[in-house]
Amino acid sequence: MSSDYDFRPGGSLKLKGGVTDGGIVKKKKKSKSKDKEKAASPGEERVKALERAIQEDEAKTASPSGSGRNSPAVASTSERKTAAERRFEEVQRKRLAEKVARLANKSHKDRVNEFNAKLEALSEHHDIPKVGPG
Repeated sequence: MSSDYDFRPGGSLKLKGGVTDGGIVKKKKKSKSKDKEKAASPGEERVKALERAIQEDEAKTASPSGSGRNSPAVASTSERKTAAERRFEEVQRKRLAEKVARLANKSHKDRVNEFNAKLEALSEHHDIPKVGPG
């Protein structure tokens, strides 16, 4: 009669240590280099990323690249746009570029100050109630 508890895996416990000790190898954390260029660049990176997205959108609407059955239909839809639709898309692109420029100019400190001012303007209804004695 063998029980379910009879099976015991052999071998010793693997403790933290090197490979030569027969232990588990842990990966070392990568240190982040803190350059001033990188600290100033998140806003610039955001601007560049949005500009790339805008250019990709323009490329898709201007010259569709598709070799499927539906590719002629895609080409004809961009040609069918009215003047008002083209103006609307152009205004949207300009507004997006302005928004990106505004966001890129603000520092973290400015954003925090703006958020705090917004919170101060809210009524006390939004405050967290005090719970408990004292």
